[in-house]
Amino acid sequence: MGSLVAQLPALLGVLVGTIGTIVATSLADRARWRRHQGVRWDERRFDAYAEFARALKEVLTIASRLIGGYLDREQELALLTEANFRHTIAWENVLLLGDAPTVTAARAWRDAVWQVERLARDGSAADGLPDLLHRVNEARDQFYDAARGGLGVSGGSVAQAALLVDRLYPRHSRPPAQR
Repeated sequence: MGSLVAQLPALLGVLVGTIGTIVATSLADRARWRRHQGVRWDERRFDAYAEFARALKEVLTIASRLIGGYLDREQELALLTEANFRHTIAWENVLLLGDAPTVTAARAWRDAVWQVERLARDGSAADGLPDLLHRVNEARDQFYDAARGGLGVSGGSVAQAALLVDRLYPRHSRPPAQR
């Protein structure tokens, strides 16, 4: 019995060490799993944002061509319908995976593009088109800013709206903030 009592501290040490190892390994595995899940969802979120941007730019491009009036209107309307279908699917992924600021910015960009699309579908005069396209560009910038922030992408601003003003307005008709 005396030898068992003498070995008890050693046995307790082994037991405490084993329990400590199990707990530490469990915590490390849980942290590793959470990091992996975070990276996985960030990758999916990035893919959703990129697909949404691509689909929305396709809608905008086709609508702009329609407004220009240089192509077969019926063919372009059919292409616009198909592009809208792709955009709708991409939008659902943004809603599912996006954070609130990015979804809000995506909605604003989508709404601005819809205004251009309405002009294209109606065949209306495009009197305010430069202002509308400038709003589209600003909304796109806000979307990219929100998406990059949500994904933790650094590197500064990628804003394009201010750089594209020269393409939209003759020098004398720029918005006051851009003169």
